[in-house]
Amino acid sequence: MLIAAPLAMMLATAPSADAVGAGRKAFSACLEAQIEPSLKTKPTLADFTALLKAKCGDKEAAFRTAILAADKADGMSLKDSQSDADDQVTEYVDKITAEYEDYAKSP
Repeated sequence: MLIAAPLAMMLATAPSADAVGAGRKAFSACLEAQIEPSLKTKPTLADFTALLKAKCGDKEAAFRTAILAADKADGMSLKDSQSDADDQVTEYVDKITAEYEDYAKSP
């Protein structure tokens, strides 16, 4: 019984971790998929950022929801969890935006 309780708790938290991983993967893939078409149309950086929101907003929301749920399960406050989600989303958007800028500058 002592072994079963920790195992059950680990299994109970696994779906949250999987949801975060799946959300991260889907969001990242959506962001990356926007680079090549944008290199053809050459939107401004502001327009590219708006395009990311429009095309990947649903995946961003799912990623945020998964982070909030996982953080709540870990006992994190809502304020800290929201900050964590903001940081993670910003990190991915900044990375893709920087990649777009680099590619757009290339001849």
